Amino acid sequence: MNMNMMKFGNRSMSKTLEESPNAHINKTLLDKYMSLPLPEGKIIATYIWIDGTGENVRCKDRTLDFIPEKPSDLPIWNYDGSSCYQAAGHNSDVYLRPAAIYRDPFRRGNNILVICETYRFDGTPTESNKRKTCNEVCEKVAAERPWFGIEQEYTLLDIDGRPLGWPKNGFPGPQGPYYCGVGADKVYARDIVDAHYRACLYAGVKICGTNAEVMPAQWEFQVGPCEGISIGDDLWMARFLLHRIAEEFGIIATLDPKPMTGDWNGAGAHTNVSTKKMREDGGIVEIEKAIAKLSKHHERHIRAYDPHGGKDNERRLTGKHETSSIHDFNAGVANRGASVRIPRGVADEGKGYFEDRRPSSNCDPYVVVEAILRTICLDE
Repeated sequence: MNMNMMKFGNRSMSKTLEESPNAHINKTLLDKYMSLPLPEGKIIATYIWIDGTGENVRCKDRTLDFIPEKPSDLPIWNYDGSSCYQAAGHNSDVYLRPAAIYRDPFRRGNNILVICETYRFDGTPTESNKRKTCNEVCEKVAAERPWFGIEQEYTLLDIDGRPLGWPKNGFPGPQGPYYCGVGADKVYARDIVDAHYRACLYAGVKICGTNAEVMPAQWEFQVGPCEGISIGDDLWMARFLLHRIAEEFGIIATLDPKPMTGDWNGAGAHTNVSTKKMREDGGIVEIEKAIAKLSKHHERHIRAYDPHGGKDNERRLTGKHETSSIHDFNAGVANRGASVRIPRGVADEGKGYFEDRRPSSNCDPYVVVEAILRTICLDE
């Protein structure tokens, strides 16, 4: 009887994954086509952009008869903005301007992935093109050599939107054994995590680590340290690769900052920040100055730290589950319940970086970086 119940339970947990169309495609059939050699001098470029939601990425492919050395070598392209929440149907063309090039881990060879900025017909950036102004700010403060590292948390979902591996009519055990866990009863879909890690390294994304998170089916990867605009490019590319790989497994990767209500951790994009002066001897003084500046603009940063002006973070920044309250600013050494944390090692050494723990998992890193630099470097 127990064995029958176990079998029934397994079927119940995996039923919706079995209904995922992508999970049932025989991927080995693709091999004979992917191994076909491309004609001499031809490559495939995948153009990637952020759509009108400010959260989701889109992509499409084109053939090139040359290998580009830099983004400006690539042709400007266009797409139907009316199908991406970025234009009206009667004037729907939106332009793609290549901004960063990465190696393609899916097609390999000389094939490439391209991060693009989006522009309207009149040459103005779309509302979701936050890269343009972020890059302008990064160039203004380039002499300060700002480094960023972002800890991207995400949750893997079954095709029905429930966390992967969770019982369909109940809940897993309380949080505690899952963070950096090992074992089939503690972590789910490490295959996706490992595939994503390798794909990022191959592509040229500066990924520096990964781990299972506090809530079961929740994971994190870290990107950085990156200087200036490259942190935004690398994080968006890493997100694209995550969604693309999860797609092949028939699983959803969500960046929702609070996918499950109740006594479960949310998901953030903790942002580690350092300038040249902060990294020098006595840099702790500069760190404290930066934190003081941030404290004076808490509400402005909250609005910048998720794509809905703070509404998403209202569900996450409750003062519980390793978060600060959305209504208050505080800072502390080694305090994961603070708005801004100074790591213990930084306090001991007297130099290094600080961690802004407020950005939500679905934040636009371009917006986060621009907001931080405007506050701590430009004194705006």
